[in-house]
Amino acid sequence: MKSTGVVRKIDELGRIVLPSELRRVFGIHEGDELEISVDGEHIILNKRHDVCLFCSSDEGLVQFKDRKVCGNCAADLGGVIPREVRLDETVGAAG
Repeated sequence: MKSTGVVRKIDELGRIVLPSELRRVFGIHEGDELEISVDGEHIILNKRHDVCLFCSSDEGLVQFKDRKVCGNCAADLGGVIPREVRLDETVGAAG
């Protein structure tokens, strides 16, 4: 296991702050889920990649770019984002 040399104090609620550089390198964003496990005397944090980006469901996942989205959220997005934009409509609207 490689040490980063970063030391953080635990606050009164048991929280720590992950350094921004580590969050950037590992693609950890606000709201992401981290799985906490123990190996001997080591506490291990793993980013969960097997849940929906929006609702954290682990059922019916589809890949969207580099993230997972469940079927329900994908369907909801389909209603928000137009599936097709006709060029003649956008040109006519601009003029």
